[in-house]
Amino acid sequence: MPRTEIDLDPVTHITADAIGKPGQRVFYLQAWQGAQSVTLLIEKIQLQTLALGVTQFLEELSRRYPDLPPASPLYQEAAMHIQPPVDPLFRVGEMGLAYDPERDLACLVAYELVTDERSEEEGSVVRFWCTRSQLLALSAWGLEVVNRGRPICPQCGEPMDPEGHFCPRRNGHKH
Repeated sequence: MPRTEIDLDPVTHITADAIGKPGQRVFYLQAWQGAQSVTLLIEKIQLQTLALGVTQFLEELSRRYPDLPPASPLYQEAAMHIQPPVDPLFRVGEMGLAYDPERDLACLVAYELVTDERSEEEGSVVRFWCTRSQLLALSAWGLEVVNRGRPICPQCGEPMDPEGHFCPRRNGHKH
């Protein structure tokens, strides 16, 4: 399969969301540029890491460029849900962040997870160019999505299943 490179420059909207019941959710990253949309499959931990990384990234930008106006984390929940078609282009292996100070745009780069049969040069890449506010709203919404999952066990810190939780700290007793 040949390498696909897509640049949404700039995005008109970017979001992440989960579909399914807690414990069985599938996470997606989705962006639009006009009528063109790109949907990627991500892991819950990738969304958590991205949300935290965006915060650190924007703090570093404000130190490097002190004259930048602050980014806004505000979003409308109705606009942040995944929209059909939910047909992911690929599963994300790695993500990175970059910044173009001349255009005041951030870039979220998503690299395809490559298997042993394919080399990394064959993996696809999507670059989402967005405002700092779009990126911060994605971060805030992403944490909201992650936190809507299964409750965390106060004993072991692992997610609890609705049917019962096998907690290693409670010697295997369900609670």
